Amino acid sequence: MSDLPVRTEKAGPLNVLMVGTGEYTTGFVDGKASGSDKKVGVVGLTLFDLRRRGKVGKLSMVGVSGNKFPAIREHLKKNITDAYNGLDTSFESFPANDARDPDAYKTAIDALSPGDAITIFTPDTTHYPIALYAIERKIHVLLTKPATKTLAHHQELVEAAKKAGVFVFIEHHKRFDAAYADAKFKAQKLGDFDYFYSYMSQPKSQLETFKAWAGVDSDISYYLNSHHVDICDSMVQQLGYIPTKVTATASKGAATDLGCDPVTEDTITLLVTWVKKDDPARVATGVYTASWTAPLKAGVHSNQYFHYMASGGEIRINQAKRGYDVADDTAGQLVWYNPFYMRYAPDEEGNFAGQTGYGYISFEKFVDGIQALKEGRATLDDLDNRGLPTLKNTIATTAILEAGRRSIDEGREIKIEQADGIWRLV
Repeated sequence: MSDLPVRTEKAGPLNVLMVGTGEYTTGFVDGKASGSDKKVGVVGLTLFDLRRRGKVGKLSMVGVSGNKFPAIREHLKKNITDAYNGLDTSFESFPANDARDPDAYKTAIDALSPGDAITIFTPDTTHYPIALYAIERKIHVLLTKPATKTLAHHQELVEAAKKAGVFVFIEHHKRFDAAYADAKFKAQKLGDFDYFYSYMSQPKSQLETFKAWAGVDSDISYYLNSHHVDICDSMVQQLGYIPTKVTATASKGAATDLGCDPVTEDTITLLVTWVKKDDPARVATGVYTASWTAPLKAGVHSNQYFHYMASGGEIRINQAKRGYDVADDTAGQLVWYNPFYMRYAPDEEGNFAGQTGYGYISFEKFVDGIQALKEGRATLDDLDNRGLPTLKNTIATTAILEAGRRSIDEGREIKIEQADGIWRLV
C-alpha cells in the first residue's frame, strides 16, 4: 500500500491476543515455571508492561486446553504481579477452563476488531493457518520465527497482508540486539560480502520442553538457524546479495537417546551460496549451524556467535559470554547470563525494568508500527523500507530454511530462483 491511511487522529491503546500459552508466552511448562532462562516468559510480561505504559489495551490469550489457565494465572501472579509492584497480569482466556478446542484461536480472533493485533507463538506448522485467519479479518500479526515452514505459504501471506492492509512482523529479535544492529551498520562499509559463519545452540533440556513436536513438526534449523540466517540476510540484502542454492547436512543420535522421535536431528548445518544480483561474478558463502543437544552445564542457555568477512574487513561477535558471569553454589557451576535480551531485575520503584532488552524492543517495534499506520504517520511500504523484519523483508530466510529441510530430506542441493518478484525452490 502506498497511500496514507485515512485515519490520522491519535490511536488508542492496541488490543492484543496472545496465541499460544507455552514457555515463550508465559514461562509455564508442564505444570511449572520453565527451567530455561524464560521462567516468566517474554510475550506476556512484555505486553503486561506495555499495557502499564499505555501502549497496549485489552489483552487476551488462547491455547488448546482451557484447564491450564487457572495454573497459568497463579504462576503469573506469583512471578510477575508479586515481583513487579503489582503489575496487572489479567487477561481474557479462550477456550473455557473446562474445554479443549484446537480451533479456539478462531473464536478468540473473532472476538477482536479490525485493527487489533495478535502474537503467534505456536508450533511452526500452525503459523500459516492462524496468521491467514487473522489477516483475512484485518488483524495485525506478530509471528515468531520462522514465519512459515514453506516459501509458498510465506508468499501467500505477503499477498494476503497486502490485500488486507495489515502489518505482519516476524519476531526476529536479534535484529534489535545492540551489537548485532551495530555490526549490520558497520558491514555496509566493509565492501563486498565474502563469508559468514554462525553457530547457535541450546542444551539438551530444551528437548524435554519441545519433545511433542521436535523433529516431527519442525527441526532445529527452523528453530535456531532462523536467527542468524535472518541476520546475515539483513546485512547483505542491502549490498545486493541474494541466496541461490543450499546444501544441508545433519547429525542424529543424541535426541533419540532422550526419547525424541527417531527422525529428530541433533545438529543441522546449512551451506548457502549468495550471489550479487548486479555482479554475478561476486559470490559469497554462508554457513549456519544450529544444535539443541549442547551440554546441560555449558554455562549459557543459548550459545550464539558469528563471523562475517567482506572484501574490506571482518566482524566477529560472541554473544554467549558477555563479560557477565555468576558463581552460585546452588547452580554448581559458573553461569553466563544475558540481561541484554530480557532483563528481569526490577527498577528502584519495584517495576519491571527490561524495556531496553532486545526481546522487549522487538514487541514494542511491532506495536509502534501499528500505531503509526493507524495515525497516518507511516504506510506499509514505509515500514518495509525501514528494514524491519516484515513478511516482505524475510522471504529469503524462509527460502533458505525450507531449502535446507528439502536438501536433507531429498539428499541433494536445492536451488533458489527469482522471477518477476516470485521466489521458488527447484
